[in-house]
Amino acid sequence: MKTQDIKIPVRDGVSIAARIYLPDGEGNFPALFAASPYRYETDELPAHPAVFPWRETGPIEWYTDHGYAYVHADVRGTGNSEGEYGLLDTDEQNDLYDVIEWIGAQDWSNGKVGGIGQSYYCMSQWFMGIVNPPSLACIAPYDGLVDPYRDSVYHGGIYCGFMPFWYNMIRVNNAHRAADQTGGKLLEKDLVLEMIKRQTFDEWWQERTALHRIKDIEVPVLNIGVWGKVGLHLRGNLMAHENLTAPKNLVVTGGKNVAEAAHQFDKPEFHKEHFLPFYDQHLKGIESDKDGKSPVRLYIGGRDEYRDEETWPIERAEQVSYYLNGEKTNSLNSLNDGGLSTDASTSDESTATYQYPDPQWVLGTTAMGPQGPDPIRRQLTFTTEPLQNGLEVTGPITLELYASSDQPDTDFIVKISDQIPQAPEEREKGLQPKSIPVAKGWLKASHRDKDETLSTEVRPFYGHTSPKPLNPGEIYKFEIEIWPISHFFGPGHRLRLEIANGDSALTDQQFAHQYLPHKMGSDTFYFSEEHPSKLNLPVID
Repeated sequence: MKTQDIKIPVRDGVSIAARIYLPDGEGNFPALFAASPYRYETDELPAHPAVFPWRETGPIEWYTDHGYAYVHADVRGTGNSEGEYGLLDTDEQNDLYDVIEWIGAQDWSNGKVGGIGQSYYCMSQWFMGIVNPPSLACIAPYDGLVDPYRDSVYHGGIYCGFMPFWYNMIRVNNAHRAADQTGGKLLEKDLVLEMIKRQTFDEWWQERTALHRIKDIEVPVLNIGVWGKVGLHLRGNLMAHENLTAPKNLVVTGGKNVAEAAHQFDKPEFHKEHFLPFYDQHLKGIESDKDGKSPVRLYIGGRDEYRDEETWPIERAEQVSYYLNGEKTNSLNSLNDGGLSTDASTSDESTATYQYPDPQWVLGTTAMGPQGPDPIRRQLTFTTEPLQNGLEVTGPITLELYASSDQPDTDFIVKISDQIPQAPEEREKGLQPKSIPVAKGWLKASHRDKDETLSTEVRPFYGHTSPKPLNPGEIYKFEIEIWPISHFFGPGHRLRLEIANGDSALTDQQFAHQYLPHKMGSDTFYFSEEHPSKLNLPVID
């Protein structure tokens, strides 16, 4: 493998720094292109979250061994590139066009370029496709959002501290010198301040959002998401697939968390199975043996298996409503221990109320129980009876919740968990049943106005442009988007809905929402014939 560090001029005179990796020998090679603010000098570091979490390029040398050039660029204003970093702004998007065209014109290039990479590299790929340079032949976005506001910084309008934390890490990484440099680069623009002060979806966020322009992508797309990336990237991969009009394939893997997603992408075996046939077809003209196979492939949690489908969301999914009720399940200890049933309530008004902050909360919404930190002891829960035959839920989920507050605003943070059967003797001791969190959803009450043009029958979509305060004491109907899942709740297991207005710094990391000092009050939830709060689930027989 041969390497070369270069500077590539773009349309406004700025130079973009990149490292080129070429196969040994002479020839014209297809090129893979990756771009991020993570500095290409880190390519030699191992892909290990404890060492460097952003080695998200895939196995570079493995690709050169398979006859591909690989170009790794520092985006504008980062690493060795000139200019000012703008976090996916228009200048950065234009740079992607110009660099791809430069690659396609080189003597060593066959004129075809494909996108590659995870996370930020994935976000860059969405915009590669959107700006659509002639030399771009395909993109393969792995594990990356399309809407920074909704997918990361303001879930349902609720501020999450991950992306500001991420940006400060980027600043530190760029400020410290590389091994062969005397100093680093200071990213002076305070993008954290921009994210914090822009609490609604304004023009700043719109500029950096790929979702509303996904239909502009014309090249073939291999789109791979990770079920475990709830709170960051998962929604992006799925929403992108739904809006793409270009040739497309969707794979969603069973990676459980950030670390698994990163390790998965670093393994040559993973690329051999998924990416190499796609690149060979579109960059080398080699027919793929995957042609004719289903366009959607999903990992089914709880079954530990993959399944092919024709569409996403799955058209044969049956929408089944599970109604919240006040009947105790006696299966766990929570504030209310409410139930979930497919039978709609015919009773008079039943309610559940919580006050916040709870004096028994420690580390956010986590309380202490006999087993130590307990995330549900001081939250509201609604749980099914044991599922006789099991239940597969695959697709987008919506919670229709009737609620009031004594405050002009409040937050709804909801979670779906797979509650595992518990031995009677453990229950008698007051121990909580084990559970697996499988989905989360969020909505700030003042952001409740839906964008009807972008909402679907199975997913509400919120504009987040004009917050409206609540009238204290008035009952409202809220439709809360819960991020999609594909999970089988086995026989004897229970499906559990959890509701709070905050996160735990212990159990909800890395994408916890900071509990702000002004959040003090009382919220009431209603479930009756007049106010039928319900969880709408896409069920697969």
